[in-house]
Amino acid sequence: MNQNKLFRGTRVRLALWYALVMGSILSVCAFGVYRAVFRAHVVALDSEIESVAGTLHDTIEFKLRQPGSLEPVIQQLFPNINLCRVEAGCTQQQSDTKRHFLGVVNKDHYYVRFFDISGRLIATTGNYPEGLSTVFSNEKWLFLKDSKGNDYHQNSLMLHTQDHRDWGYMQVGRSLEEFNRYLDSVKLSLGLGLPIAMGMVAVASWWLSGLAMQPIYQSYRQIQQFTADAAHELRTPLAATGATVESALLMSELDEEETRDILRTIHRQNQRLITLVVDLLLLARLDRQQLPVQLEQCCLNDIVSDLVEEFEAMAIAAGVMLQSSIKVNKPVDIVGDSDQLYRLVSNLIVNAIQYTPKGGEVTVCLGCSDHHAVIRVHDTGIGIPEKELTRIYDRFYRVNSDRSRTTGGSGLGLAIASAIVQVHHGSLNVQSELGKGSTFTIELPFNVIHLNSDRSFSPFKWLFRRLRQSK
Repeated sequence: MNQNKLFRGTRVRLALWYALVMGSILSVCAFGVYRAVFRAHVVALDSEIESVAGTLHDTIEFKLRQPGSLEPVIQQLFPNINLCRVEAGCTQQQSDTKRHFLGVVNKDHYYVRFFDISGRLIATTGNYPEGLSTVFSNEKWLFLKDSKGNDYHQNSLMLHTQDHRDWGYMQVGRSLEEFNRYLDSVKLSLGLGLPIAMGMVAVASWWLSGLAMQPIYQSYRQIQQFTADAAHELRTPLAATGATVESALLMSELDEEETRDILRTIHRQNQRLITLVVDLLLLARLDRQQLPVQLEQCCLNDIVSDLVEEFEAMAIAAGVMLQSSIKVNKPVDIVGDSDQLYRLVSNLIVNAIQYTPKGGEVTVCLGCSDHHAVIRVHDTGIGIPEKELTRIYDRFYRVNSDRSRTTGGSGLGLAIASAIVQVHHGSLNVQSELGKGSTFTIELPFNVIHLNSDRSFSPFKWLFRRLRQSK
């Protein structure tokens, strides 16, 4: 397939489309995963800050007496916190990493600052960052940066005195350094994983495109082979006809006998062409299921008897014994198209006679099972190699092309038989041993629908009836 430019180019385009679509899907999924992780951690972080802020708020608020004034008892409530009053001009001390805010979170991540009702900074505590803006904002949530560019997330709560007067505001902030490191690791994982995944998608796309193109390529090769075989089959009678006409034109005079011989040759080749074209047309219609099927009640006993009698002369001429074996005591009737059933069985009988040497036997057996009528055509002919069994239903295929050439076969008989069986929802199987013969088994399902006894006209059946009457 890769040696064919058309299919190689199509495979490349198909693989690129696969990779592009899957790459787009993976990119969207990666972005969605990142946003989901980001959102989940923001929610978790907000909940954590709210929990700490709520704990501090509930602990401090009922101790406050005067608006804008931090009571000494606040320092006693938090013995592990260095409370820095702005008006006292204190400096922030480095906190011990083992200390905890009320036993809730690590102190290094948090800071707390207090503003009075006018927005003036009163005090700070915790790991208060340098260069953080002191401009007051009473927005509930804020993202801030210090002088070093570090990110903080801050929650603001309003404080009230014991007698429910407005005291001021408390702001609890948390460093986002750990949060940002985690997001950076997620970005790195996605950034490295996406190209690797894209590479795997590209390889898989190339492989999948090859699998997808394989049936199309096989069909293309079959069409190529069919076209070549059909052209070869058509060329032979056309060449013979042309050669006959050319030889006749070279003769100065033609007597009546020579003229008749030439006309018989042309007629024979013309009939061969007609047969080939009719067979091809029948196969095309069967493939498209456009062939009108005249369903009627068909007696397989009559079909087998008629065909055995009809081809008896052909078998005698080939030195082959043709016989029938009816293994049922009552008529075997199915609902189907009698013309097609005649064609089905006749093709198998003709093949059996053609591929059986002189002195051989061809037996047509009719039987039935619980749900199927069974027709077997057995011969003692040359047999079919095991490796060829899967190809015998291919059009124009011959197991022994030299032999079939002498008998005029085109290699369409079994293909037509297989198509007719499929139209009747049956099965066609073969068992063969090289040098010992073959057995073709037809199984046709019974139909419980009873049709009127008035049957439609059947050219094959009419012809065989007339032949039997003439004898």
